[in-house]
Amino acid sequence: MPLSPATAREHQHTRAITCKGYKRKDGLWDIEAHMTDIKTFSFENRDRGGIQAGEPVHEMWVRITLDLDFVIHDLEAVTDLSPFRVCKEATAGMKRLIGLQIGPGWRRRVHDLVGRTAGCTHLVELLGPLATTAYQTMHWALEERAESKPERDKPAIIDTCHALASDGPIVKLEWPQFYTGSE
Repeated sequence: MPLSPATAREHQHTRAITCKGYKRKDGLWDIEAHMTDIKTFSFENRDRGGIQAGEPVHEMWVRITLDLDFVIHDLEAVTDLSPFRVCKEATAGMKRLIGLQIGPGWRRRVHDLVGRTAGCTHLVELLGPLATTAYQTMHWALEERAESKPERDKPAIIDTCHALASDGPIVKLEWPQFYTGSE
């Protein structure tokens, strides 16, 4: 069901983020994000000589290469379009994230390494959707690995949202050994 009808309004801006996940031949995983910001009107811009309606204000890419433990083996960031020439300088600093593990405390560590003036707000914002896309991409491989262990660890996804509450029907069906509700 879509949103309810809106009041009269005029479209001004579209931010589009697309994330894709890939399994590599070498056993690692590539997760890519692409982001554009597009205005419906033209405006002046000193560094680019103006930005026309429909032309991206921002166009940026990030690729992270991960293993199944969510450790970053490589990271590439590209700023194709931005309102300021100096924005492209922030991409190199994103390499500081190589070696980090996506998991609890991830956003804090990212902010500490590439937040504020150490990086680019928009590239940093892409890391949230990249992390969830990584999980969605690698989920079945993670399940296969977990099922092959004699004693399975509690899946990290349990209790992360309403649908996956440890006392709810999904956990009762999928992971009965971790179900905490009443029988």
